[in-house]
Amino acid sequence: MVRILYLAAGFASLGLAAIGAILPVLPTTVFVILAAYCFARSSPAFEARLLNHSLFGPHILAWRERGAISRKGKFAASVAFALSISVALVFAPWPWSVAPILAALLIGSWIWARPE
Repeated sequence: MVRILYLAAGFASLGLAAIGAILPVLPTTVFVILAAYCFARSSPAFEARLLNHSLFGPHILAWRERGAISRKGKFAASVAFALSISVALVFAPWPWSVAPILAALLIGSWIWARPE
C-alpha cells in the first residue's frame, strides 16, 4: 500500500513538473527530484529512467550526492521569482502582493547558498 502511494506521488510530482515547465510559478526540477525520491521507494525502473534522463539525471545525482544546484538552475529560479513578483505586484491586492517577495528572499537565499 505504501509503495502504491509513493508511486502515485511520483507521477503527481512529474505532472507538477510538466506544469512547472510552462508556468513560472512552479519549479520543474524540484518536482522531478521529488519524483525520483518517490520512485526510489516504489519503482526502481522509473527511478532509473529519471536518473538516466539526459536533462534531469545529472541534476538529480548532484542533489543526492552534494545537495548541489547548478548555477543555471539558480539563475532560472531567480528569473521565475522575478516573474512571479512582477505578476503579483500587478494583479494581487495588498498584502498578498508581498508574499512572492518574501518567498524569493527566503527561498532564493537558500538556493544561492547551495553548492554548485
